Amino acid sequence: MQGGETRLWWQTRAFVIAMAILATVPLMWPDIPPLVDLPGHMGRFRVQLSSDQYPWLRDWYDFRWSLIGNLGIDLAIIPLTPVFGLELAVKLVVMAIPALTVGGLLWIAREVHGRIPPHALFALPLSYSFPFQFGFVNFALSMGLALCLFALWLRMARLAAVRLRAAVFVPLSCLLWLCHTFGWGVLGVLAFSAEMIRQHDLRKNRQSGHWVESWLRAGLGCVPLALPMVLMVAWRSGDHVTGETADWFNWHAKMQWVTMVFRDRWLGWDMASGAVLLLVLIKALRDPNVQYSRNLGLSAVFLVAVFLLLPRIVFGSAYADMRLAPFMLAIAVLAIRPKPAMTARHATIMAVLGLAFFLARTAGTTASYVMFDRVYDRELAALDKLPVGARLVSFVGMRCNNPWVMSRLEHMPALALVRRAAFSNDQWSMAGAQLLTTRYRAAKGFAHDPSEIVTPFQCSREWWRPVNRALLQFPRDAFDYVWMIEPPSHDPRMLRDLKEVWRDGSSVLYRVDRSVPPPEFDPATMDKRWW
Repeated sequence: MQGGETRLWWQTRAFVIAMAILATVPLMWPDIPPLVDLPGHMGRFRVQLSSDQYPWLRDWYDFRWSLIGNLGIDLAIIPLTPVFGLELAVKLVVMAIPALTVGGLLWIAREVHGRIPPHALFALPLSYSFPFQFGFVNFALSMGLALCLFALWLRMARLAAVRLRAAVFVPLSCLLWLCHTFGWGVLGVLAFSAEMIRQHDLRKNRQSGHWVESWLRAGLGCVPLALPMVLMVAWRSGDHVTGETADWFNWHAKMQWVTMVFRDRWLGWDMASGAVLLLVLIKALRDPNVQYSRNLGLSAVFLVAVFLLLPRIVFGSAYADMRLAPFMLAIAVLAIRPKPAMTARHATIMAVLGLAFFLARTAGTTASYVMFDRVYDRELAALDKLPVGARLVSFVGMRCNNPWVMSRLEHMPALALVRRAAFSNDQWSMAGAQLLTTRYRAAKGFAHDPSEIVTPFQCSREWWRPVNRALLQFPRDAFDYVWMIEPPSHDPRMLRDLKEVWRDGSSVLYRVDRSVPPPEFDPATMDKRWW
C-alpha cells in the first residue's frame, strides 16, 4: 500500500466523508439523543444559560464557572444555543461526536499505513460504543478530538514538521484537556508510543545510540502535551474538590467491559458484534496476507496496559476503565494492514465485509434510537401538564438485576428542568467534578442523583430507595408535583395525598394535595421486604 498506488474505493476522501456522514444517521431522527446521562447534562446546561431568565433556579442550584477538565459541550453550547436553541444545539454537538470518531480512525489509518487498509472499516461501529450510549458526552467528544489530533500528530511527523508540531500542540493539548481529561491522557499515550517507534527508526538509520535514548527522546518529544499537568494539579488541589479513586484491578468488571463494547438494546446482536471484532483481531495473527503495524501495535499494547491499570472509579467518576475498552480495540483493529502478497480482490472482499458490518450496526442503532425516541415522546407528554418553575420530585423505576438494555429514562427528569425550568432531583452534586451543585436544602435526601431512582425492593450494594419508602419519605412541603416514570409496583396507600394530573400506562404525574394528610408507616400492616 505505497503512496504511488491507485486508491481503491474505500481509500478516497469521498468515502471518508460518506462514512462520517453515515455515522450521524442514528441521531438524525430523535429530538433528544437517547443517551443515558445526556438529559442530566442538559439540565445543567439550562441552569448555566438561563439562571437570569429563571431566577428561582439560583435558589435550587449553585452554578459556578471553574477551570476543570470536563467542559466540552458546556462550552460548545454557549455560541450555538442563541442560534439553534438548547436542545438542537446539544443534538448537533452530539451528532458531531461519531463523525469525529469515524474521521479520526480513518485518518490515523491513512497516516500510519499510507492508504486506508480494508480491515480499518471494522473499527468504525465503535463510534457508537457503550461509553457513548451511556451518555459520557464530554468524554466521547474529547476522544473523537483526540483521535483527530493523534492523526495530525502523525502527519506533522511524516512531513518533518516536528518543531511546528511542538508549537501547535501546546494550545491544542490544553483545549483537549479542557474538553475532558481522558481524551488528553489517551492522546499522550498514543503520541508517546508513536514517538518511540519514530525515534527507534531514526536511531537505526543513524546506526548509533541505545534503545534507552529512544525512550528519552520520545518523552522529550511529548513535552508539548504536558502543560495540562499544571491545570490538573490546580484543579484537583482545591479544598472544595471531592470524589474518590477506588476499585482497582476489578478483573471481572474489566472482562465485562470488553464484552459490552457494543451494548445497546439486543444482547445477542451486540455480543455477536463484539465477537466479530475479536475474530478479526485473532485471525490477523494467523493470516499470511496481513500483519500488525509496529506503530499502532505498540499503541494498542500501551492502551491495554492502561486499561488493566486503571481503577473503575477515578476522582469519583465511575466506569473509568470501561471508557477505554472500545478505543483500545479500535486501535488494535487499525493496526492490521495487508502484506504485499494480498491481492486487490482479497482486499476488496475484506473492505466489503467491513463496510457491511458498519452498515448493519448503523441500521440496528438507528432502529434502536427510533424506538427509544417513541418512549421519550410518550413520557415527555407529562411536561405539558407541568407549570413553569414547579417544585418537582421524580421517581424513575429501575430493576436490581441490571438488564442489558438500559431504559435511557434514568435522567429524563432533567428534561423538566430543560423545558419547564422545574426543579429536578436527578442532578449530580459533586464539587469539583461538575460546575453545578444542588443547594435546595428543603428537599433533604431528595435533592440530587440518585434520589430519582426507585426499585421494587432494596437492591444489594445500591443507594437506590425502594419505591414505597421514597413515596413515604419525600418531604411534601418541599415539592408540589411528583413525576413517576415507569415505576415498580407500589402500595396505593402511599398515594393518598397525591392527585393524578396526567397518566400514560404506569407513568403518572401527580400534584401534592396538602388538604389530605400524608401516608404513615404502619409496621403491623406493611411488608418489610418492600421497604
